[in-house]
Amino acid sequence: MNKLLAALIATLFATAAIAQTPVTPAVASAQASAQHDINKAANKEAKVDAKADANVAKAEMKADEKKADAQHKANKTKAKAHDKVVDADPEDKMKVQAKADKAAAKADAKAGKTAVKADAKVAKEKVEANADKAIAATKTEEAKAKADAEVKAAAAK
Repeated sequence: MNKLLAALIATLFATAAIAQTPVTPAVASAQASAQHDINKAANKEAKVDAKADANVAKAEMKADEKKADAQHKANKTKAKAHDKVVDADPEDKMKVQAKADKAAAKADAKAGKTAVKADAKVAKEKVEANADKAIAATKTEEAKAKADAEVKAAAAK
């Protein structure tokens, strides 16, 4: 939203600066066309920014769900292992405890691995979003430059 507002303010100042030049019908037409092109590019940029932000938010939500699910599974596995230790015969308790510790460590490792993968997907989505935003901003700047050139060319005639 800030970028859109900044683009509109910049075009307002550009229009004000251009308005000081003598206005012929060709210049007025070029100015109108230029303003239309700039507004179109700014709207496209705003849409790309919104879509990129939505994709990042969606990826973060999915990652949080996956991490919570993985942690729940790990806790469930650890609880089952602990129950086996409690129910074990006193003679086998040490052996069952060692097995439970191994199962708990394995469950924690699996949950950690899932969390890392989920975070990596979010990071990848953020990089793609930033790239999309940068490309859209570049296209907007290109439209502004072309529009300024068209107005100058029309004024020079």
